[in-house]
Amino acid sequence: MAPFFVPLLTLRLCVKQFGLGYDSSCVSCFHISARLHLQQTTITGGQKLVAIGGGTGLSTLLAGFKRLVGRTEEEIWIESLSAIVTVSDDGGSSGRLREELQMLPPGDIRNCMIALSEDSTLLSRLFRHRFRGDGELGGHSFGNLFLAALTEVTGDFTEAIRLSSEVLASKGHIFPATISDVRLAAELNDGTVVRGETQISASKLPIRKLRLEPEKCLPLPEALKAIRAADIITVGPGSLYTSILPNLLVAQVARVIGQTRATKIFVNNLMTQPGETDGYSARKHLETIKQYAPEIHFDFVVVNNRRISSEQADLYAAEGAYQIGIDDPIDDALDQTTEIVRADLLYDGEKVRHNSDRIAEVVLNCRKQALATVAV
Repeated sequence: MAPFFVPLLTLRLCVKQFGLGYDSSCVSCFHISARLHLQQTTITGGQKLVAIGGGTGLSTLLAGFKRLVGRTEEEIWIESLSAIVTVSDDGGSSGRLREELQMLPPGDIRNCMIALSEDSTLLSRLFRHRFRGDGELGGHSFGNLFLAALTEVTGDFTEAIRLSSEVLASKGHIFPATISDVRLAAELNDGTVVRGETQISASKLPIRKLRLEPEKCLPLPEALKAIRAADIITVGPGSLYTSILPNLLVAQVARVIGQTRATKIFVNNLMTQPGETDGYSARKHLETIKQYAPEIHFDFVVVNNRRISSEQADLYAAEGAYQIGIDDPIDDALDQTTEIVRADLLYDGEKVRHNSDRIAEVVLNCRKQALATVAV
């Protein structure tokens, strides 16, 4: 990281504010002294990082973070990595297991375990494997069934997650945001209420208000403990209404995030999501987070600045999804204490995805910058 230089104008204003008078030579000397001091300051040490979200966005993020766990030779590295995951899914294999076994949906948890896995490719492939056919096993993921079996054996979903993570040699901890049997409910613009993540994603009308049912669900104590101990907290990327907000709506979670001294980073999505965020800009995503979690002040907002290809744009437009963060301004939605970080975060592939390594690097650079600012 380049040395942090104290802006001369800022120093002049500080001198004026404290009634010390102004002498350009003194300020210049102070400028040089501060610069030399910061050049000699080495920002090192392991960081405790908590990533909050769900779906593909969170697992992509974790895949990049895990490569920095225990990298003590780096200037700044991850000492402890935790993921706090939404458990409101009610579709597919997860939804079927939820209804049949009265358990929390394992799908997003499974994806995070695979993303954090340090074990063989075979085990990861096994946990991803989805059974074919139209029978009772058809459509089920092996990883989901493994978690379901361990939950029945141990009688504890969180213990099943811990043991499954050990099997996969995961380089992090995974916590459901709550262990309550929570469902999503959304009031649409026409006043109708739709329930369940699947129905909300399939709705065509804008969402007026999102809530959990029951609204007062208890957070997992271990999740709150990880948040309180964190040096870095990331929120997003992921489906705004069905992956990110459900975590923040769990009692105490947003308040505890807001109270921590951690560097808080919002990672914006790359595209709109049909039926959920139609017509949303990068700014609208952030404003929606603020609406539901006003306690959280982000130190950094990370936005991709590289355009997708015309082929990708056409392919996604056919599904009703459009790129965000390129032409839509976000600056005026933030105060001066939040910094926008724009970077090329695209994965080079057919699908529009975040590059996990690049985004991990950007997040740690945000932390470096925050530490450098404190050092001044």
